[in-house]
Amino acid sequence: MVLDSSDLAFIFSNLGGLFMAVLLLLFILSFSVRIVPEYRRLVLFRLGRLVGSRGPGIVLLIPLLDRAVTVDLRILTLDVPVQEVITKDNVAIKVNAVVYFRVLDPSKSVVEVENYIVATSQLAQTTLRSVVGSVEMDEVLSSREKINQELQEIIDERTDPWGIKVSAVEVKELELPEGMKRAMARQAEAERERRAKIIAAEGELQAATKLSEAARQMEVSPVTLQLRYLQTIREIAGERNSTTFFPIPIDLLRPFINQAFGGRTQEGPDKA
Repeated sequence: MVLDSSDLAFIFSNLGGLFMAVLLLLFILSFSVRIVPEYRRLVLFRLGRLVGSRGPGIVLLIPLLDRAVTVDLRILTLDVPVQEVITKDNVAIKVNAVVYFRVLDPSKSVVEVENYIVATSQLAQTTLRSVVGSVEMDEVLSSREKINQELQEIIDERTDPWGIKVSAVEVKELELPEGMKRAMARQAEAERERRAKIIAAEGELQAATKLSEAARQMEVSPVTLQLRYLQTIREIAGERNSTTFFPIPIDLLRPFINQAFGGRTQEGPDKA
């Protein structure tokens, strides 16, 4: 079979039309077929009306009729900027936080709010200022977990109509004025001194109690006083001092004093 020039021209013209049709089909399919990953969803609008969310997998769209908005379902980390807050006891502090949240309802996150990330960020800033401003500075420093829990509950409740779930809120940094830092340092030093004095006083009380018990025991057995006297002399002599002190109890000299004064020391100055 021999093809002349007119047949070849007809075939090439048909092939060109077929090629253009294939290109047109591929172009339409590129706008009609979407492959959605597991961690994303497509919120589909058809002629402006909400159809619902689609995915994961292959999603077919009608060109020129459907509009799809991609929503990420993974947990997002939102860094709340530094906020200057005045606490309940009128102390100016600077505090920032981090918010962890995710989208549970893709349709609500697109329809109910214009930009759920920006809206959540602004809500977190105002809530952080409100919660920290309603407590005293000592509570901010000591009850960090309680404040984090309160922030999480408030933000989660207000973002629930948007299809957002706030899983955690953490206060990261707390910056105090220099004057307040010095005052806190003085307070901590005074507290340590108070504890040291209390411990020393308790030690003195225990020592006095034990000495009283020892005195009562020596009163029952006078020999123990003499043994204690000899032990004290031994301790003094053991230190190799050039001078040795011999403590003499007054009771040893009382008979001589009474004999010298004729017993007047026992009767008192009124009977002398």
